[in-house]
Amino acid sequence: MLSTELGFLALSTERVLAALAFALALLVGWLAGRGRDVSVVDLLSSMLLVSLVAARLSFVLLYHEHYQLFSLGWLDIRDGGFLLWPGLLAAAIYGGWRAWQLTAVRRPLLLAALIGGGFWVLSLGAFTQLQQSQQLPDMAFYSLAGKPMQLTDIEGPLVVNIWATWCPPCRREMPVLQQAQEDLDGVTIVLVNAGESTAEIAHFLTSQGLELNNLWRDPNNALGQAVGSRALPTTLFYHSDGSLADAHLGELSAAGLQRAIERLR
Repeated sequence: MLSTELGFLALSTERVLAALAFALALLVGWLAGRGRDVSVVDLLSSMLLVSLVAARLSFVLLYHEHYQLFSLGWLDIRDGGFLLWPGLLAAAIYGGWRAWQLTAVRRPLLLAALIGGGFWVLSLGAFTQLQQSQQLPDMAFYSLAGKPMQLTDIEGPLVVNIWATWCPPCRREMPVLQQAQEDLDGVTIVLVNAGESTAEIAHFLTSQGLELNNLWRDPNNALGQAVGSRALPTTLFYHSDGSLADAHLGELSAAGLQRAIERLR
């Protein structure tokens, strides 16, 4: 399942696993420090903040051409633009520095990091293996002209975006996807509309001045159900052999899409 439902919310399973791992680390750190009358909860929270800031800044610096220097676009973390290893390194350096200063926190901090981190690595590894075992769905869609279409007929790396006109993040990322369709060579981008009529889609395109290729209809949102995602937008990245390489839930920025295409290639 790409998304996990919490009430009326549909969240990325990867983020849910990360949140559970951090909660476990907090619990272990609290229990390990209780007997020593020391708390590492604040320290773990600070390490998380340092990690997120470092991961985001490193991403923005790497893809700086997509961000304006004096705008706040680099603060918009909804695109999921983070680099893992710089974030982990920053957290380790900060945690090591604090542990060097405060000897009492060393044992509970180490236990929290090992157990929380171990849970995250194992659960994320299992989820990634499950995700990458998914193959390109063999099902029928329809062009705006009503012609039956299938994803399995497309050769080469493939990006599939599931969207709807009523979805604000979907609307915001459409220009990014249109530009990518114009600029990318060797990667096909297919936009699959979830459950709307041809008239609704055509009105949206006209009102927004968009000219999109490979725009298909999925009248019953069968694709979202097949891949296990109820969140819109959902973007899927497939290798040439039809295996799922990656998935992104939520709005894509130009930098986020470039990063995902690089990983796909």
